[in-house]
Amino acid sequence: MPDHSKTFTYELEGLSYTVTVFEDPVTGSVFAEVEVLEGSMDVNAIYYGDDDFSGDSASLDGPLNMNGTRLEGEHIQWDGAVALSDPGLGPDADEKETYLQSGESYLVELTDVSSIDEIDVLGIRATSTTTEEGSIKSVSDEPEDPEDPEDPTFEKIGFGVEIGANGGIANGVYVFEEALPEGQDGTFENYVAYYDSLYAEDPDYNITQLESVIFLELVPGTDDNGNPIDIPQELFRIDAPEDGWNSADDLLASYEEAVANGALDGVSADEGVELIAALSLDGSYDDPAMDGDGMEEDALEFM
Repeated sequence: MPDHSKTFTYELEGLSYTVTVFEDPVTGSVFAEVEVLEGSMDVNAIYYGDDDFSGDSASLDGPLNMNGTRLEGEHIQWDGAVALSDPGLGPDADEKETYLQSGESYLVELTDVSSIDEIDVLGIRATSTTTEEGSIKSVSDEPEDPEDPEDPTFEKIGFGVEIGANGGIANGVYVFEEALPEGQDGTFENYVAYYDSLYAEDPDYNITQLESVIFLELVPGTDDNGNPIDIPQELFRIDAPEDGWNSADDLLASYEEAVANGALDGVSADEGVELIAALSLDGSYDDPAMDGDGMEEDALEFM
């Protein structure tokens, strides 16, 4: 389901369902997906509107109307309505498209709507329901917005104290996701906290000494002998300000600014972003992470 969506819920003894409204990211069309969680119902019509109840109300004729519905005692003015089916299951009840049982869903386009921001109240007219009355004119408001997307994760990050003429790290440390403490995934915040825990007291490698931080993904490839290897590929980088980063918080703020400005937009292995050479451990730097914490040897690379 696209991120830009709203989910309305309805629960009654014998019946519960959700209606998720969302925008097609390509066409901009607005859709509603009705999903039955418990029980069953024949969805005959869907109504929708904003939180302004002034003006004429949309209505469907006959048994598809929503006459008499209220929200917190207030008459609802519907902005639009879509008829889906006539009441009545007939002999082939299970085959009727709008007859939904637990776990089934139905998708419908909502007409005359340009954005889901125009939908604050949603109504369902359904018959053959597993409720005591056997039919519903339900009204739902206060939709749930989708949870904030999870922070992106990275397979490898380079902390560069010195950047070489070719743009690569001439002196610094590469950290793999598996180097992070057990149970932590590869969010940038976790990388920074881990790096800071190792080098905060090191005058040559602490965060204030960094020139750039490079974000990488590992792309399957082969070496000169045809053996499979993971090739680090640069996604993007952030450069330290002229006076450097004074703290981990400063570094995280630069990252957030870069992401907000589109650093991750459209990043893919097929768009010609720069490949950087795989770098080997030369053992020239004595890293505290290697001292008795069970770290795998290839969890960090030092330049």
